[in-house]
Amino acid sequence: MMEREQEITAIPIHETFRVAALLAVVGGFLDAYTYILRGGVFANAQTGNIVLLGVHMADGDYRQALYYVVPIIAFSIGVFITEVLKKYFSSREFAMYEHWIIAIEVLLLLIIGFIPPSMPDGVVNVTISFVCSLQVNSFRKIKNLPYATTMCTGNLRSGTEKLFRCLINKEQGTGLEAAHYFGIIALFILGAMLGTVMSGMLGIKSIWFCCCLLAIVFTAMWRN
Repeated sequence: MMEREQEITAIPIHETFRVAALLAVVGGFLDAYTYILRGGVFANAQTGNIVLLGVHMADGDYRQALYYVVPIIAFSIGVFITEVLKKYFSSREFAMYEHWIIAIEVLLLLIIGFIPPSMPDGVVNVTISFVCSLQVNSFRKIKNLPYATTMCTGNLRSGTEKLFRCLINKEQGTGLEAAHYFGIIALFILGAMLGTVMSGMLGIKSIWFCCCLLAIVFTAMWRN
């Protein structure tokens, strides 16, 4: 029992459920925000953008197809940069980098709230896609379980697998692990709901709600 408690306390702050929960809400919120207010693009999950890219290419609307290529490229660049940092920095140094990922995200989302609808949506979507790719590629575990804060397909697959192992194989601990995955999905949906409602109420400035949540994450990580 004591060993189990020590294992729990040893979990880094960025792998705790409370941090993952806040990041999942932000992920869902941003997808709803960009889809509703910023040109019908999914800033986080690039699967939707890739599907829409294929649809417009099939229709021969190559100009609109290019519109979806830009956030895909921005997301890829963010992942590439994160991998470079992981390669050349120690685990301790990269942990400090994770703090600043959140700080950069807060700053950029704060600025986006000031960008009027008259500005090209591509500027906003590229920025959000880039920042979110840094986030999703940096925060990849919850209590040592791989997960994603900005998309749900992988979480759904893993959660269902853990549920099977719990109900059918009777493997100890898998029920709680399944609950973690489905909890993250539920929080992502909550974020999308909040993004929809607040986008309608506050318009482009609704994105500042994400800044508040991320500021909580930054503070929690900094204290640890």
